[in-house]
Amino acid sequence: MNPLEHQLQYPFGDALPKPGSTMELAPGLRWIRMPLPFALDHINLWLLRDYIDGKQGWTIVDCGISRDEVKTLWAKLFKTQLEGLPVLRVIVTHMHPDHVGLASWLCEQWDAPLFMSMTDYMTAKLWTVSKGGASGGESAARHLGRHGMVDPDALEQVRERASYYPSLVPSMPASYVRLLHGSKLKINGHVWEGIVGYGHAPEHIALYCADLNVLISGDMVLPRISTNISVFDYEPLSNPLPLYLNSLNAFNHLPADTLVLPSHGKPFTGLHERIAQQHAHHAERLDEVLAACATPQSTTDILPVMFKRKLDLHQTTFAMGEALAHLHALYFEEKLSRSLDADGIIRFKKI
Repeated sequence: MNPLEHQLQYPFGDALPKPGSTMELAPGLRWIRMPLPFALDHINLWLLRDYIDGKQGWTIVDCGISRDEVKTLWAKLFKTQLEGLPVLRVIVTHMHPDHVGLASWLCEQWDAPLFMSMTDYMTAKLWTVSKGGASGGESAARHLGRHGMVDPDALEQVRERASYYPSLVPSMPASYVRLLHGSKLKINGHVWEGIVGYGHAPEHIALYCADLNVLISGDMVLPRISTNISVFDYEPLSNPLPLYLNSLNAFNHLPADTLVLPSHGKPFTGLHERIAQQHAHHAERLDEVLAACATPQSTTDILPVMFKRKLDLHQTTFAMGEALAHLHALYFEEKLSRSLDADGIIRFKKI
């Protein structure tokens, strides 16, 4: 546990749900943990007891990626954890593959509607049928090349990842129910309110229940790692870091003892402390990046400033997005200049 984590509280200790099972956190609220084939090796999903139009059942929040082993674990859950009741609806916090990958499959299994934001639904629907997206393809390779990734083998691997998103999210449901900031869903008699977040995904929806004092935070607030905030090829002049930091203000009114259910890591309390840590973390990174830009720096040059560990290619592409988000935050604050140099690489310099 790192020093920042010591300032949070983990009411369930080190307990984790077993594969293909659930862990009850409160009556009608269960924790599911599914595997991911990345350095970040798990995602937390949530199962909520529900009652809709006179019918008893369950609501699923987030889905896992589309992999046979994940489907097998879901099938086991259906047999052993649902008490013979159906899934009544599927809620997705945002369009990243680990959250939406199996949405279509789950909705088809149970003839259940999908609830998510319009922006993330439409983005996911588009990316399932198109080449590229944030993770690979020719556009991503050109974007990374402009920002200092010059290794031919790495760029070719990025090009070869053009079908990466649809490999994890093969399809989307044909229809959905739109969630907005302030949307209210009644789940098992309790009202859950949508809280929108920007910067990490186009229109991320977290869910808070005042009756239970529980926040399903998705990826907006995580206990151990910082939320990835990136500039990608499809929006190359974006400025997502202020969007993310400003979005955190939407959680300020929640009680200090709110139980936070994050998508990665363990359930915790200490929401306001964790938000303060995120503001401090990004302020420190911005100071480091600004100091490094005393001489012209590409995004690739900034990677060792922000990331001290060795990165594989998958991690490097996201690290470059994160580094560029910090460079852009400083650029749009007019603390950095931005130039396209003769070698075709964009560099930033302190003003």
